[in-house]
Amino acid sequence: MLVANWMSEGIVTITPDRSMMKASKLMKDKGISRLPVVDEAGKIVGIISDRDIKDASPSKATTLDMHELYYLLSEIKIRDIMTKKPVTIRVDETVEKAAVLMLEGNFGGLPVLDENDIVVGIITDTDVFKVLVEISGVYEGGAQVCLHISNEPGSLSPVLEFLKEYGARIMSVMSRNVPETVGMKDVYIRIRDMEKPEFKRLKEEMNKKFQVQYWAVDPVHRVV
Repeated sequence: MLVANWMSEGIVTITPDRSMMKASKLMKDKGISRLPVVDEAGKIVGIISDRDIKDASPSKATTLDMHELYYLLSEIKIRDIMTKKPVTIRVDETVEKAAVLMLEGNFGGLPVLDENDIVVGIITDTDVFKVLVEISGVYEGGAQVCLHISNEPGSLSPVLEFLKEYGARIMSVMSRNVPETVGMKDVYIRIRDMEKPEFKRLKEEMNKKFQVQYWAVDPVHRVV
């Protein structure tokens, strides 16, 4: 899953010479919480978030009058409060890597660069959630079964043959990665809705034949 296929394009950027007030207005108008900061060539030099603006803003308890406050805010430039050398990711890298970088760095999003280091998009934690939702197929409902199976090669084949034999249509298959030295692993298989008698029979026989950890049935989620 490449970042290029899941990132948001047409993003709003800002240059380091603009004022903090301009950045704040842009974020408010566009409903976003971060802005990549770019130079004249479009190459990234920093990033600014709503948190940076909040931290740099005068306290509500300030004794400055309105004119003094306005002047102060207009004088604070992006370069003064932005995070320099931000963590980025490239369009041809994976969403999984983006998730790791965001998790380890406690970031809500990453600027996406092309091969020339030009900012072409941004990927956020919300985009990562979308990947999980779409890849799993949960929007279409169905049932998920978690199996504890051997970590040996080919151990999933009997499960797939069993599901085929009982007329189950597979929506997605995911597994929890474990070291090669670990003998067993969990596999999560989502199947499409079935008629109740067939589904009951499938569950009963599967529970007998395999190490079933759980069954979970999800309703169809309608996107409004």
